Amino acid sequence: MANTLRISGLASGMDIDKIVSDLMKAERMPLDKLKQKKQLLEWQRDDYREMNKLLSELDTSIFDGIYRQATFTKQTVISSNEAAVSVRNISSTSQLTSTIKVTQLAENAYMYGAVAVGNANFDPSQTLLSQDSNITKNNGYTLSSGTKEIRIKAIKSDGTMPTEWTTIQFDPSVDSLNSLINKINSSQAGVVAFYDSRTGRVSLTAKNTGDASEGAEIVIDGTADRFLIDVLKLPQDSDIAAATQDPSNNTIMLGRKGKNAQFTINGLPTERPTNVFQINGYEYTLKQTTASEVTVTASTDVDAIFNSIKSFVDKYNDTIAKINAELKEERYRDYPPLTDEQKEAMTEKQIELWEEKARSGMLRGDSILSSALSKMRMNVYTKVEGANIPSGFSQLAQIGITTSSNYLDGGKLIIDETKLREKIKENPQAVYQLFNQDGATDAEKGIARRLRDTIKETIGKIEQKAGKTVWTNQQFAIGRDLIQINDQIDRFQDRLKQIEDRYYRQFTAMEEAIQRANQQSMFLMNAFGGGMQG
Repeated sequence: MANTLRISGLASGMDIDKIVSDLMKAERMPLDKLKQKKQLLEWQRDDYREMNKLLSELDTSIFDGIYRQATFTKQTVISSNEAAVSVRNISSTSQLTSTIKVTQLAENAYMYGAVAVGNANFDPSQTLLSQDSNITKNNGYTLSSGTKEIRIKAIKSDGTMPTEWTTIQFDPSVDSLNSLINKINSSQAGVVAFYDSRTGRVSLTAKNTGDASEGAEIVIDGTADRFLIDVLKLPQDSDIAAATQDPSNNTIMLGRKGKNAQFTINGLPTERPTNVFQINGYEYTLKQTTASEVTVTASTDVDAIFNSIKSFVDKYNDTIAKINAELKEERYRDYPPLTDEQKEAMTEKQIELWEEKARSGMLRGDSILSSALSKMRMNVYTKVEGANIPSGFSQLAQIGITTSSNYLDGGKLIIDETKLREKIKENPQAVYQLFNQDGATDAEKGIARRLRDTIKETIGKIEQKAGKTVWTNQQFAIGRDLIQINDQIDRFQDRLKQIEDRYYRQFTAMEEAIQRANQQSMFLMNAFGGGMQG
């Protein structure tokens, strides 16, 4: 549509722009209503999402705290000689008193080359083939280009030997001794290799400690390529190394066998392939041999468990208090969202105070949140049924957590600290079961599981209503309402443009009519004036 020609009120002396502006104010009133409705929906959407954020934080708090078994297995463990033996609880809920005497620490097997790899000019950073003349080789071994394979096996962490070899490929025309050592160390061979530039020798050390009962802890396959044996001069296995004197020092051997840790625990002699091991849910770390017994005691860390439960109760109370406040928040219908024109006539402080009332009560009496609160209260109050419960606790009141008698608190939980601490000390596993027992029905599920189910369900319902920040408006109910309102606003703005153009056309026509009348009047005045002068 072509722009309407607008003529100011020169002929009539009227302020046409002001008149049209005033007329359009009345015409725009339905548009302002639509924009206010849109603003209310956006505020409601944002408040819903804040509730989802609040519920999600409660769920995370439950998952990281009372939902974890590790929360209820925390113990205070004391060793009479931490420098020799330290112990920490991994999964046990029982008390511990034990004595341990360490007679031998676990050790790694190792072995090293009998002589240097090469002469004084040997460079481990250059390709092996380029260093051929600087390398001394046994048994007529010949270096040549092309892929070669060496095979190694070493003791595993459980003290047994692998059934399969680990194969490492290299090419003497491409690889240096340094790059070959890197390949060995990054492989699954279970050894650490290094080259000592001072002695010119190579060493292999088992990554895992322990004595392999079936033989040596490090073994080289002598039937495959003999590079490790004839070029690096390594013994074929760690047992041979441990029985072979070093040619340069006949008081030491070319290696040693691995050793198991040997100790007596509660009077029972035993051993392990490593210095770190678990017994009955406790992890022992042996650091030194001991001349006498070390006493280890472990008791439930009541403070740590209590603090985790208290943290949950505090978060739960905070969550239901905020939801209750949202449900009861006053709705001030006499304070609709401000229009742009109204904001222009107000100070920032006035706008802030007005909008504080305008956006109050967006979720007052909301059915989704009301239902969620009721379910959460039932989750907490209802007895936990099931086979594991009779010998333990089936209700929060039994461990010192009750509901506030003041109905205004909206179901706030109150902790009897003395009783809760007593019950934690008495049976931490039963407290864990109260919160986390699994079951086919809600009645059989622990309190934490029930709450997480309710939270998940509520978050889903709110998302269907108010969506998530990454969703498009088409994916949730309020968003679809916003799409409709935006369409109505666009159509109404087009209509207002047409109405405004019509007003200007009408006033333009009036101005043109007045201008023609003035011209005719002037013509007549001139005509009559001229006749009289004649």
